Amino acid sequence: MDNFIFHNPTKLIFGKKQLEKLKTEVPKYGKRILLVYGGGSIKRSGLYDQVKRILNECDTEVYELQGVEPNPRLSTVKRGIALCKDNAIDFLLAVGGGSVIDCTKAIAVGAKFDGDPWLFITRKSPVSDALPFGTVLTLAATGSEMNPNSVITNWETHEKYGWSCPYSYPAFSILDPSFTFSVPKNQTIYGMVDMMAHVFEHYFHPTEHTPLQDRLCESILQTVIDAAPKLVRNLDNYDLRETILYCGTMALNGMVSMGFNGDWASHNLEHAVSAVYDIPHGGGLAILFPNWMKYNLDVNVGRFKQMAERVFHIESEGKSDRDVALEGIEALRQFWTSIGAPSRLADYGIDDSKLNLLADRAMARGEFGQFRKLDREDAFAIYQASL
Repeated sequence: MDNFIFHNPTKLIFGKKQLEKLKTEVPKYGKRILLVYGGGSIKRSGLYDQVKRILNECDTEVYELQGVEPNPRLSTVKRGIALCKDNAIDFLLAVGGGSVIDCTKAIAVGAKFDGDPWLFITRKSPVSDALPFGTVLTLAATGSEMNPNSVITNWETHEKYGWSCPYSYPAFSILDPSFTFSVPKNQTIYGMVDMMAHVFEHYFHPTEHTPLQDRLCESILQTVIDAAPKLVRNLDNYDLRETILYCGTMALNGMVSMGFNGDWASHNLEHAVSAVYDIPHGGGLAILFPNWMKYNLDVNVGRFKQMAERVFHIESEGKSDRDVALEGIEALRQFWTSIGAPSRLADYGIDDSKLNLLADRAMARGEFGQFRKLDREDAFAIYQASL
């Protein structure tokens, strides 16, 4: 494995009735709070009222930014930054899923940044500070509650990029599995696909000798595979919601990826699709990732064979390594289809009319991927195979 330094400063507060911990955490950072959330789900569930009650008991002055989109937009980030600067905000509280948290990260950094936030989102300008922020998570998916990563869409230019910096870790994150009960079936499915995709992005890397990391990745994948079909059938099961919520956090908080750099090509490919078509991120990953796997199978057949045997229990006796690997990829496709995820771009009404545009968007930062560097021709071929 490679040399590494691991540091994750986020305090994770996990379990039932943990929302009251806001009373001890928020006052550490100040009195002027920007509450960031999405649509009306936290109001319908009653979570909004609970949060406001606790913030009022903390004697805080609360400002609000509502309406964060599922693919959070630069325009919303700018609105949040203006609120922070105009009202001398001390602390931000994101209540929602990964999109709300991603947007909050950009606002927190942008509030301490002199210039257009698109400059640091596109990695053209460094940052040196951010407002502190915390999260109350309502969706198991992105892992944004315990990492510095954020994805923002510029809808005017149809660009969508991931970014991170040392200042964009949450100070704390409260995870009560009961807050995910209100997540509908389709979003629950997309979230489980997303967290599995995060693990696969780690799993397919070029670094040698990562036996413990491999097993950690495989254990998360197997746990999701076991729990997901049960949860889809019983969305109000606390134990299943708890398991999936924890898997989502562990998939992308750095714990399983110490000592190597993951691939992340499939995420780059999907960001281009949802930047142009505004489809659900998890749905796009379900379509693209198996096709990325098939396209890159011969880079390291043994890696795919290991996945097939350990994660999907494919029998290898009497078969070539390549055949076992292909069976594993097909098992992944069948699993995602079985829980209700899409399998083709056509499922979202996407045809071949904008494949060139998608390939151009994917190449905005040049060749990408660690397992194998992909160029424009590669990107186009994977999109074409995904139609």
